Amino acid sequence: MAGNHTLKRDKMTPRLGGFALGIFLFPLLAQQIDFLEHYVDVMVFAGIYSLAALGLCLLMGYAGQISLGHASFFGLGAYISGVITTKYGINPWLCVFLGMLVSAVVAFAIGAPSLRLRGHYLAMATLAFCIIVTIIFNENVAITGGPDGLAFIPGIGIFGYALDSVTKYYYLVWSIVLLVLLLCLNVIRSRVGRALRSIHSSESAAGAVGVNVAKYKIYVFVLSAVIASVAGSLYAHYLNFINPSSFDLFVSIKLLIMIVLGGMYSLWGGIVGAVLITFLSYEWLHYFEDAEVMVYGAIVLVIIIFLPGGLVSLPDKAKVLWAREDGGRRVHKVGQ
Repeated sequence: MAGNHTLKRDKMTPRLGGFALGIFLFPLLAQQIDFLEHYVDVMVFAGIYSLAALGLCLLMGYAGQISLGHASFFGLGAYISGVITTKYGINPWLCVFLGMLVSAVVAFAIGAPSLRLRGHYLAMATLAFCIIVTIIFNENVAITGGPDGLAFIPGIGIFGYALDSVTKYYYLVWSIVLLVLLLCLNVIRSRVGRALRSIHSSESAAGAVGVNVAKYKIYVFVLSAVIASVAGSLYAHYLNFINPSSFDLFVSIKLLIMIVLGGMYSLWGGIVGAVLITFLSYEWLHYFEDAEVMVYGAIVLVIIIFLPGGLVSLPDKAKVLWAREDGGRRVHKVGQ
């Protein structure tokens, strides 16, 4: 899925303020409109998946590294926070940071050898990692609860202020999304971002001009894993229950579908795709029952064929089409 999309600056950055305002106002609007009220809960999950999608956009869209195991880091954050807070009563925020640290160490240990691989080989390595982690979650019944899951995970608060309602947790999650988005935007505009884009375009060419390819590939892999870990911790403390099926291979694939749908070459595309797929999963696809996977497959097929840049590329495509039509009309008038 490589292309010149990675060389473009994110044109939607000036809209960050408007996006933040919309996020802030949504729960207030939902309180006034009955049918929107339960969507606040769905938007909490959309924000959590947006975090994971942002990290994956950095890894795949900007650095060009394929990962089929991103849900594993999502699960590591969730289980580390869930297990330690449940069994030892340690402050949830401390466990969130511990999950980030463990995910960073595991990502480095996995990434150092795996990122020497390219293309399908790298995909297979991350796929194997995802399967191994899922088996560990299932088999360690005494620690993780096994297939039955881990229950009674405590909620999270800020300086003694309990986030004991959907709206409060909504603001926490989306505040973190905005902070991570700002971090990622700064990363891609920095020298690191330029290095990542050069690696995506051509690893050989990047190495020839002095870019430390191995260093930057490991850097972005670790960063994306840490972001996914934070998302997993937020997921665990919101639901107060987790089980291995929430972090298996299908979830990794769903994260891929999110960034493909929204547009992996833009951080905003990760958020757009995460929100849409979350609403499909939690609200609309239950009408299809067992055909849910087929719907996801159809979405990916249509996007790859007709809109490889994702939904965020629609405005640019519309401008191109408009310019062509306008140019055609001018040529027609001159011909007359």
